[in-house]
Amino acid sequence: MKTERITFKGHSGDMLAARLDLPDGPVGATAIFAHCFTCSKDIPAARRIAARLAAKGIAVLRFDFTGLGHSEGEFANTHFSSNVDDLLLAAAYLTDRGMAPSLLVGHSLGGAAVIKAAPQVPGLRAVVTIGAPFAPAHVSNNFGSKLDDIQEHGAATVSLAGRDFTIRKSFIDDISTASLRDALRHLNAALLVLHAPRDATVGIDNASEIFIAAKHPKSFVSLETADHLITAEEDAKYAADVIATWASRYLDMPKPKAAPQVPEGVTRVSERDPDGLLQDIAVGGRHQLIADEPVSVGGKDLGPTPYEYLAAGLGACTVMTIRLYARRKGIPLTHAEVDVTHDREHLADCENCEERANKTDVFTRHLRFEGDLTEDHRAGLLRIADKCPVHRTLEAVAVIRTQLVD
Repeated sequence: MKTERITFKGHSGDMLAARLDLPDGPVGATAIFAHCFTCSKDIPAARRIAARLAAKGIAVLRFDFTGLGHSEGEFANTHFSSNVDDLLLAAAYLTDRGMAPSLLVGHSLGGAAVIKAAPQVPGLRAVVTIGAPFAPAHVSNNFGSKLDDIQEHGAATVSLAGRDFTIRKSFIDDISTASLRDALRHLNAALLVLHAPRDATVGIDNASEIFIAAKHPKSFVSLETADHLITAEEDAKYAADVIATWASRYLDMPKPKAAPQVPEGVTRVSERDPDGLLQDIAVGGRHQLIADEPVSVGGKDLGPTPYEYLAAGLGACTVMTIRLYARRKGIPLTHAEVDVTHDREHLADCENCEERANKTDVFTRHLRFEGDLTEDHRAGLLRIADKCPVHRTLEAVAVIRTQLVD
């Protein structure tokens, strides 16, 4: 992923700091990510989601609203409506670069802002909210007893996540009158609502209200155990994968190449990008897969590694063999599964593969059986696992012939 540091003018003329995360290959679509209230473009959720979307071909502009992060201006002079104006100026900046956004993604109050801005963004195809409130006024719940001070004195200092912010009465007045209903009725784009049921900051009922107020096409996906800030890396990765898969239905992304005509019995592997490690796999003209490596070794982690495919083959063959045996013997096995691990890394093997003639690979299988099984049943199932054809192949000395063809 490549990242550009850029600036553009915000609603008040102050320069806003932004990062444009770009795919390593062609840009299939462009998105804007709007961060949560008093957050910044560089919080883990924003960075991780943007990076994951970029890896899938979607360029992402994430920027700091006026007065936050590295952007100029006074936060105390901003409000919800000014955030919406900043968003529209971000869209205009991208359009001037020939990268008009077709996707808006907003987190928390940023989610409310992208809904409000969406009807005014030409060519927009999709909108995603993450833990967004249905009413912008919801954010005032963070101010507690300071609300009275703000109303009485016109401003007050509020501590949020260990930092002090000046909140003016104009901000309270603005969020009190802001409504998303009309924008949701005239979104003119598909909507995806992502929300965690256990979100303690913005309750799940907000997602229900957003979803009900919007017109179709609309979708809702639960983020299950995620917190409001999507702090866990696996939750951010899941959210990004859901967004990319869902949005591909609505964005004008380049279509994947048709499966090549591969003869029966042939598995063809071809690299997708010579600068990366991503591989396209076509199996007998019937199935298409991808293989990749983790980011730490130069890949993009978009698919299983070669050794993971090897472990998957061993695991699948093991469970199939067990099932066929149980079926033939009338064993009351209701479910079988196996965890397979491999103790070596692909890259370490390849560094000295020309010098190393003998290798020892250890695959460990952990089997689990369910059903009304006796000890004899379990012993028989465990014994037959070693008769799996892939097991036998790996244990034997395989012959690999390599030829160069035109």
